[in-house]
This record gives sequence, structure tokens and C-alpha cells, in this order.
Amino acid sequence: MNEELEEYILSHIDVEPEGLARIDHDTHVQNYYWHMCSGHLQGRLIKMLTCMIRPRRVLELGTFSGYSALCLAEGLPDDECRVDTIEINDEQEDFIREHLALSPYGKRVTLHIGDARDIVSQLDARFDLVFIDANKRQYVEYYDLVMDYLNDGGFIIADNTLWAGKVVDPKAQREAQTRGIMAFNDHVKADPRVEVVIIPVRDGLTLIHKLPSL
Repeated sequence: MNEELEEYILSHIDVEPEGLARIDHDTHVQNYYWHMCSGHLQGRLIKMLTCMIRPRRVLELGTFSGYSALCLAEGLPDDECRVDTIEINDEQEDFIREHLALSPYGKRVTLHIGDARDIVSQLDARFDLVFIDANKRQYVEYYDLVMDYLNDGGFIIADNTLWAGKVVDPKAQREAQTRGIMAFNDHVKADPRVEVVIIPVRDGLTLIHKLPSL
């Protein structure tokens, strides 16, 4: 997608909410890894998918600056629904909490700081939707972990699954993060419990539907 076409798309979809635009701006200014922020197009897609799925409980692995957590929260049916979001980098905590507090949907979000592999089991909950956007090397491990807590008929959305096209670049396939994404894509494709589609938006977004048990 070239820049002109992306601008056309952004001008013909819902306007980015003010609070999310503020997070995007502040992330660009204050964070070296600003490109990890979901952004306008992907954010509106995440919100729309959440509206369609209508989950009561959502789990996010990898909060970063809180942009995607608030998109998930915005798409929930009502204020009784919850997003549990887990961020391993404690240096992000103040930034996240500040921007959650400024959003009308922040009250739907519970932030957990730590390793998802330790925290998920402690939540004592089952989820209708999981968004994975954490360490790419561990995507397979995260997938196997959350599947045990995902309700039948639930969905997983996994970000960065095309990894800037590196999944088809032989030179890039020596990189640990690229290998992690490729292993994840192969792992999901081979899992008979799910149906899967990859959407080539931004850096690749995979939608995974956990089939009801027979």
C-alpha cells in the first residue's frame, strides 16, 4: 500500500477519536518504538471486530502505549465488559495509566504489569477475545497458553503476522523474531481446533476462530 492510497483510506473511514490521536502523538514524541502503536486504520479495525464479536471479557498480551487496549474497550457492548491487558515493561506503566484515565473507556480496562506467562493463570477467567501483540519470539507459547482460557467460539487476533514481509524474505528468516512469527503462522495453520485468515493490513493481522467442541 502506498502513502497516497493509505491517505485515501484514512479519509474515508471513521475519524480517529481525540483520545487515541493523543496517545498516538505522545507515543511518537516520547517512545523510541513509536511505530509499534496500532494507529488509526488498525485501531478502527480492532474496534469494529470487537463490536462484531461482542465479547464480555477480553485479554490483551502486550499493552505498549494503551492504544489497542482502548480500541478493544471502545468496541465492548457495555461498561460491565472488561479488558485485561498485560504489559511486561514496567517503564510503560505511568504512560499507560495516564492515558487510560483520560479516556471514557479507560474504566473498562484493567492493566497488569508483568509476564503474561505468569499472570494469565492468576486472572481466574475465561475470555471471548484475545489480542496478541507481544514478544514475537514467544507467539507460539502465548497461543498455546491463551487457548486454554479461550471460550469455544471465541477469537484470537494476532498482530504483526506478516512482519513487514520478512516471512517471505530468505535473508530475514535468520532473525529470531521472524522465525517466531513464521513458527506461529505454521502452528496455527496446523491446529485443527481453529479456522484462520490473515488480513494484509499494516503489518499483518491474523484472525483465529476457536471452533466449538463437538
